[in-house]
Amino acid sequence: AQMVSYEIAMGMSTIPVLLLAGNVSLSAIVAQQAHMGWNVLSLTVAWLTFLVAAFAETNRLPFDLPEAESELVAGYHTEYSGMKFSMFFIAEYANMATVSALTATLFFGGWDIPFTAWDNTGPHTVAKTLATLAAFGAKTAAFLFLFMWIRWTLPRFRYDQLMALGWSLMLPLALGYIVLVAALVLALDAAGLARGPGFSLALFAVNVALLAGLGAWFDRGRIISPASARLGGAELARLRARGLPGDRGVRAVPAPPTPAPAADGGA
Repeated sequence: AQMVSYEIAMGMSTIPVLLLAGNVSLSAIVAQQAHMGWNVLSLTVAWLTFLVAAFAETNRLPFDLPEAESELVAGYHTEYSGMKFSMFFIAEYANMATVSALTATLFFGGWDIPFTAWDNTGPHTVAKTLATLAAFGAKTAAFLFLFMWIRWTLPRFRYDQLMALGWSLMLPLALGYIVLVAALVLALDAAGLARGPGFSLALFAVNVALLAGLGAWFDRGRIISPASARLGGAELARLRARGLPGDRGVRAVPAPPTPAPAADGGA
């Protein structure tokens, strides 16, 4: 259920990238970012959606409910040993490396070296090949580090939180963002704005405004933290004053009276 829930949002988050590049080729997507700037600035919301869905698709914290290693002691992995046991973890880290490489390619310029056009012009040489390979490796390694950092930072979601986040927030957000980006691209093209840094700057301004609105609206104690109190401050104070079962506070309870010692000195 988790894989089905988040792979839809993950696929939808790549469509704005294809709208800007006009091509499904990864080389064309990297070339478009070398000309217009990284998609993480032009399509910030799509990148955040892709990143969260990537954590869920790779079963990494805080989305590791299918494994739950701390409770299940590696689960069915305990039936194996040796190389068969290690293949499960090799596959998990291979998934992480693949998703990190895709994130770097789709949103962070891929093998393009930032702030220079040296690597985008011919002729191609061994030095350019090694430099672009190092740039791509550094970007991929940065996201691998992010996966490990999050693993030791965030707690696991509950199952209801995981399903609510995937279906109630990420899927509608991804669909709405496709419509918004398509409309913006059509409007900017109709206004005669050339595809370049100015085009990306206009998209970046819209993304900043959209993120500000999402930051004010997101969660509100209903999706990620549904265990938070839904009562208002006045209602909570009234319940505490009356001492009803809704009171979660700790009230002082008077200690029972100490019995007087018996006449014969017994307890």
